[in-house]
Amino acid sequence: MLFKLLSSTSLSLLALVIFSVPVQAQSNSAIYLAQVNKVELNNLLVVGKQYVADQNYDKALETYQKAAALDQDNPQIFSGIGYVQTLRQDYARAVAAYQQAISLAPQNPKFHYALGFALGNVGENLAAATAYETAIELEPDNIQNYFGLGVVLTRAEEYDQAIAVYEKILALEADNEQAVNIVSRLLIKQQRYPEAIAFLEEAIRQEPSASDLRLNLAIALLDQGKIEEGLKALEIAKKTAPQNHQIYLQAGNIFYKQGEYEQALAEYELAARLKPDSLAAIEGLGRANLAQQNYSIAIVDFRRLTEIAPDNPVGYHNLGIALSKRNRTDEAIAALNQALKLYKSNNDIEEVEQVNQLIEEINTSQE
Repeated sequence: MLFKLLSSTSLSLLALVIFSVPVQAQSNSAIYLAQVNKVELNNLLVVGKQYVADQNYDKALETYQKAAALDQDNPQIFSGIGYVQTLRQDYARAVAAYQQAISLAPQNPKFHYALGFALGNVGENLAAATAYETAIELEPDNIQNYFGLGVVLTRAEEYDQAIAVYEKILALEADNEQAVNIVSRLLIKQQRYPEAIAFLEEAIRQEPSASDLRLNLAIALLDQGKIEEGLKALEIAKKTAPQNHQIYLQAGNIFYKQGEYEQALAEYELAARLKPDSLAAIEGLGRANLAQQNYSIAIVDFRRLTEIAPDNPVGYHNLGIALSKRNRTDEAIAALNQALKLYKSNNDIEEVEQVNQLIEEINTSQE
């Protein structure tokens, strides 16, 4: 009986030893494995960050993905993946990564902001607006959240809502010139000229040296048909910021529309002198020279435009016109065919018809 009792006790103790030793071993092993994984994870994050700093985004992505395989519950890792995908301009995958980060840390406003940015870059402007709105709810004092929301609402052509957002920025920072500038442009875009003019005049009173605001005021006045007042505003803007090429460019456009090509040319020349690579200034020079029948100079202007912007059909279109005026028919047809190709790729039907008609007219004149 004692033997049986001892045997029974021994078996129990043996069983306890047999089953407890592996459990202890498993526990120690699990702790050790977790420690190893933590060290490896930290190393991966350090290496990934360095790859980002070195702009080696493919390696950075590969490194962060290895980290994600070790820790599926770490939102910062998925945020890192989203950031790298954003740097790689793979915005669709960035969206997926940030959504994963948000599922793990829904109260992090930075993740919602980043998601909004990525969604905006894939054209999902209203979805992006929702992400930015969540970021604002979580972090209402961060102005960048409002700017992000304003941008995607503008892209979605929700102008009234966008204006309301920028007005909230001004409620937080009354002297935020960027927000004032954007609001005035949106009002002009909506042809709400009296509001835009009143808004800008008040803003200029508070910041007289703001040349962009003076330029916007001139645009609003000119668009409303107040030519004399608009030109006067441009002259004041020139004195405020004589190095701002946009002011001369706008003046050139006004004179060109009025048929005052010589004055337009002078303004475009000033704009081009201040910013030699300005496509708008070079195009303005070409158009003004073309209007004044300075065809050889116009050819030079438009050829330069095609060199700087080879994917812009306008340069080839006008180059073809200028070449045809000098009876350089083969060159003109070649330029117009290039314009035609680019217009078709952009699905610009009206321009395609105009160029086709011009080519036909040139060919007919040669018969």
